[in-house]
Amino acid sequence: MIRPDAPVLLEICDLHARVEEQPILKGVNLTIRAGEIHAVMGRNGSGKSTLSKVLAGHPAYAVTAGSVSYMGADLLELAPEQRSRLGLFLGFQYPVEIPGVSNLEFLRVSTNARRAQRGEEELDTFAFEDLVRERLKVVQMDPAFLDRSVNEGFSGGEKKRNEILQMALLEPLVAILDETDSGLDIDALRIVADGVNQLAGPDNATLLITHYQRLLDLITPDYVHVMAAGQILRTGGKELALELERTGYEWVDQELASLSREPAEVL
Repeated sequence: MIRPDAPVLLEICDLHARVEEQPILKGVNLTIRAGEIHAVMGRNGSGKSTLSKVLAGHPAYAVTAGSVSYMGADLLELAPEQRSRLGLFLGFQYPVEIPGVSNLEFLRVSTNARRAQRGEEELDTFAFEDLVRERLKVVQMDPAFLDRSVNEGFSGGEKKRNEILQMALLEPLVAILDETDSGLDIDALRIVADGVNQLAGPDNATLLITHYQRLLDLITPDYVHVMAAGQILRTGGKELALELERTGYEWVDQELASLSREPAEVL
């Protein structure tokens, strides 16, 4: 939902970042307002996942220039756990397993940390179980998964649904979903997409990172951004994703070649 007067939740200005000595992001600019759904598309290696990890505070990535403002605060000065408590959520492409940690307890501790940040009372075990069982309906998940270790033995689709369950409980202001459609069959994709749609609202925003148009058939973005060589080359509406589906990324190579040409010297 595009509202020009909606508050800016996340503003990225000329962001550069590297991993080890390899530059990956080379001047990313992006503004996300409340109520908006953004999709970032691009080939492997374009910098999409690096952007998500930099925003979440992954220690392997170093920001070398630019700024990121989150709710008016300097996001880059915040530790990863502070970003999470303040409502920045990252759904992983490959959610990790945490053997020995109960899924129910993990969700309860995470939810209470977020509630404490908002000045809300923590939920005891019984109150939280009532809440989580209600939220399970969003992702059509069997309550038996709550008693297992986090993601241990889960299928790819079950792991992604567990991520959306976390999102439903944490109620983030900005949710970043890194290739959440990766490895999902059509039924699992529909369930995950339906959960994302249910959780999207006028006071929050979603940033989808994906290769494929199929996710955007189920979650309609307000803006589509095409990323290549560590920068956003083009921004449009959903029609831009449809164009990519038809024509592929050949035009990206042409545009990058055009940008790399040195301007003719004026004599």
